[in-house]
Amino acid sequence: MSGIDLSALGASDISGWDLLWAVLASLAGWIASIFVFRGLRTLMRRTPNVTESMALLVARIGRYLVILLGIGVGLAFLGVGVQPLLAIVIILGIVAVLVLRGFADNFAAGVMLQTRHPIKLGDEVQSEGVVGTVVELNGRSVVLHTVDGRSVHIPNSTMLGEPIVNHSARGMRRSEVQVRIPRTAGTDIPATLTMLTDAASSVDGVHTREHTRSLAVTVSPDRLTARVQFWHHPLESVTVTSGVVLAVSQALGAAGLDGTVTSTPGDPPLTPPDPV
Repeated sequence: MSGIDLSALGASDISGWDLLWAVLASLAGWIASIFVFRGLRTLMRRTPNVTESMALLVARIGRYLVILLGIGVGLAFLGVGVQPLLAIVIILGIVAVLVLRGFADNFAAGVMLQTRHPIKLGDEVQSEGVVGTVVELNGRSVVLHTVDGRSVHIPNSTMLGEPIVNHSARGMRRSEVQVRIPRTAGTDIPATLTMLTDAASSVDGVHTREHTRSLAVTVSPDRLTARVQFWHHPLESVTVTSGVVLAVSQALGAAGLDGTVTSTPGDPPLTPPDPV
């Protein structure tokens, strides 16, 4: 085969053996790409929170790189300069890096969220001004369901780079209501505060292992302003607070006091802000 004359093709310095090795190198690259594709897809499938589309994308990129490598080796056997091919590969690599940079950042952040466990499924969290329950952790984002039925996808890199308020981490949460009561000269303030505490403690959902307390905030000749603080399950803030408002209001009415009971604005919003 070494005596084959290739001068008609303009490549008199290329022997039959060179042509054979070039074909074998390209064929080997193609065969190897199949195994690389299968191996990468299997590996990505075993990686937590990696979707099927993400696994296929990574496997295809690896397969194409191996095919290009085989072609480059084959061209080298034919004496063809591989600099243009290398330039193309470098350009494709740069494009892939730019395209996949966000994917890589979110994937790495997702791994950190999975290993450090600042949040988990079922937690109520606040991030980027949104409060919701975590329903999914994947390789790209954290999916939250808000109390008004909306789904919010927060990128993992954003979730990891911004402060995360986890309402469920301790298994309990404190809320409070503010009470304004007209005051007369004979008003017994300690007894009034005890009455408010007892009324809030009687509400279903208020924890008894953490003490409910009523604190005087403002005392003037004509008005008493107090805060009633109570603990409850992290996901039952609205329901329990509503019950406390009703119970305290009924207790004031039974005592002949014309007071005003309002929930305080200190808690974070329960729904995302409306778009401007």
